[in-house]
Amino acid sequence: MNVTKHALTATAALLLAPSLAQAEISGDVVKIGYLADMSGTYRDLAGQGGLEALKMAVEDFGGEVNGAPIEVLSADDRNSADVGANTVRGWIDQDNIDLVAGMVASSVTIAVTKILDQQGKLGIVSGSAASSITNEHCTPNHIHWVYDTYPMAHGTAKAIVDEGGDTWFLLTADYAFGHALENDVETVVEENGGEIVGKVRHPFPTSDFSSYILQAQGSGAKIVGLANAGSDTVNALTTASQFGLVQSGQTLAGLLIFLNDVHALGLDVTQGLQLTTGWYWDMNDETREWANRYYERTQRMPTMVQAGVYSSTLHYLNAVAETGSDDAATVRAQMAETPVDDMFASDGRIREDGRMVHDMYLVEVKSPSESEGEWDLYEILRTIPAEEAFRPLSESQCPLVKG
Repeated sequence: MNVTKHALTATAALLLAPSLAQAEISGDVVKIGYLADMSGTYRDLAGQGGLEALKMAVEDFGGEVNGAPIEVLSADDRNSADVGANTVRGWIDQDNIDLVAGMVASSVTIAVTKILDQQGKLGIVSGSAASSITNEHCTPNHIHWVYDTYPMAHGTAKAIVDEGGDTWFLLTADYAFGHALENDVETVVEENGGEIVGKVRHPFPTSDFSSYILQAQGSGAKIVGLANAGSDTVNALTTASQFGLVQSGQTLAGLLIFLNDVHALGLDVTQGLQLTTGWYWDMNDETREWANRYYERTQRMPTMVQAGVYSSTLHYLNAVAETGSDDAATVRAQMAETPVDDMFASDGRIREDGRMVHDMYLVEVKSPSESEGEWDLYEILRTIPAEEAFRPLSESQCPLVKG
């Protein structure tokens, strides 16, 4: 992201119509509320680090929009839909919030976006995984920015098959989320010429994966796909490492795993794991420059979610500056008309269903001997083009999609 480019955009809007812009920003202040899990399961994925990324965006923008100051509020939703919904109602009724950012747990996000739609306010979702957020739960008042389960399953499976991983064994959490991942991966693998040679479902949650990993090893599959998440994925990876699954020539594919998970588990456990990510700090000079500034503030490299919070906040502030308004419909329309071209994405765009589509990346976790530092974790194997990564509009159930 070229900060100068964004600063010039804001300055141009200020010079063109300062009095009109000031008059159309409600209360003469732009208020952004950051809502996320700040203390629980997702605190490292988004949490306080996402709030820091948002504050960086506000600071890089200059702290004001067309003379109106930018105010940031934040709250811990504790992964509770009720807590999140009540927080946002308070922000709307008492604080006249303009934008709700962050949002991680999908149950919280769906509850909050319904309120935003009812109240005519705007939300940008950066942390949630559910693809339904811009499918059956789409609204004209929210945008889904970073990733969802569709590219994490479809993108990973297709990219790995394209890389030669054409035989799969699926290890699946035995509940709706795991079943959906399993079905998605099975469909994509077979559609692209691969084969599912075996699969097993484990109870949710599970601590002992020994028998399941032995079945995966005995299958002879090139790829062992983990259709689970959270502690189940951690336990499966740990057991696979203990049994030498990767060393025996098989490849692990994580369908929902993040940079913070890999860092926490360490390369001894995660080496050779393949996964899909929407962003990585060490992709190019622009990502490294921003990530290093972020690291100075947090002592951690950013996840794709935290990078997405920064990117989406700047895109929002540019739209407010360019329209001279904080009206949700006006700003969202401007955001959709403007390509996303910054440190997070090149040639990204916001579709009519609210999904911001951009390239995704198949990566492989490095071995300890390949890594040159604490956060040197990924090697990028393949770019998954935006049009392949996300659910096509032809399959959409979103009522905003025409035809």
